Amino acid sequence: MMSDEYLVECNIDDDDDEEEDDDDLKKIHPSPPPPPQFSSTSSLTQGEIRDPCGLNKHLKIEFSDVLAEPASTQSYDRVWVYSGIGFESARLWGYRCLSALCALPLSCLCGCLFALLACMHIWCVMPCIQVFHSCLPCVRSLWMSVVNIFIAPFCTSVARCCSGIYVVFSKE
Repeated sequence: MMSDEYLVECNIDDDDDEEEDDDDLKKIHPSPPPPPQFSSTSSLTQGEIRDPCGLNKHLKIEFSDVLAEPASTQSYDRVWVYSGIGFESARLWGYRCLSALCALPLSCLCGCLFALLACMHIWCVMPCIQVFHSCLPCVRSLWMSVVNIFIAPFCTSVARCCSGIYVVFSKE
């Protein structure tokens, strides 16, 4: 189903000016948005969404998801608050340090892997598939001949030999 953002309302009048036609043309064919720019400023101030498809929804871990105290045994309030602050700080800075060390090499490795997969698919897999599609009629006729000459008579003779076997179950 098409969303409403792709639907365009056009007025049909015979006495339109050329300026109105240009405005209608701009409404029908809007200019594409500019490509995203990478900057060194914090993404939190810009409101940038780094996981638009929600691939890592399961990684939204908070302090209360990991640690909890029952009502019967609780530590001091300050200890609990500082533990939460320590947990969040260690999680945040640990991720930042590990991503600073690993993000660039792993992203280059993943880029090379996907480039290799794309190259293999374009230059090896698809030509082989096209060759198989062009050769399959010949192979199919050869295979049907092999089946009709060797396999079908063997299966027929085995079926005739086994057709005389009867199995009877009794409760003795």
